[in-house]
Amino acid sequence: MIRAVVFDVGECLVDETREYGTWADWLGVPRHTFAAMFGAVITQGLDYREVFEAFRPGFDLNSEREARAAAGQPEHFGEEDLYADVRDSLKALRGDGHWLGIAGNQTVRAGRILRELFTQDVDLIGTSDDWGASKPDPAFFHRVTEVVPVAPSEILYVGDRVDNDLRPAVAAGMQTALVHRGPWATIQWNSPEARELPTFRIESLLELLPLVRNFNGRGH
Repeated sequence: MIRAVVFDVGECLVDETREYGTWADWLGVPRHTFAAMFGAVITQGLDYREVFEAFRPGFDLNSEREARAAAGQPEHFGEEDLYADVRDSLKALRGDGHWLGIAGNQTVRAGRILRELFTQDVDLIGTSDDWGASKPDPAFFHRVTEVVPVAPSEILYVGDRVDNDLRPAVAAGMQTALVHRGPWATIQWNSPEARELPTFRIESLLELLPLVRNFNGRGH
């Protein structure tokens, strides 16, 4: 049985188009060029921070985040950046009695924004900064299994990346769903692992409730 659903943040709940566009602006790079390099880095299986290094060798993401905040240009996302299916999906799953959580690689600032946006919608919000471990570190997913009040096999982790989300979640004993949106899922979608690893492959979060009901109804 799936009793709890935990969501990744970027490109699962939040469309990061605006965020990465502002990073291109901060670097003084055309947004189209930045996006092209982003895709190349993903295709090569590299850490996304390599994108910044390509344009500014020695780039330190944490210090640049602080510099942006000091310049009055902090990273930000809001209601307008949520994917259109997010609110209705959360409402449907919660209405069906599922425990809901949000857990992703996010800063303290992002964690505050998430709590402002979702406090009434989910049971827990956890970030890598909160937990001192970042995906795909097994410690992050171990923390998820500690804070979610059901067995690991009863947790469905929903994400957009095979490498950062599905693979370590499966290793931690969870069910998984791969949502087909954002650069990672678009590039990874037809890979053998993306086809074989997830419990569900979805185009919209609204597909989750009927899929979970069917899964539970089969007596898994």
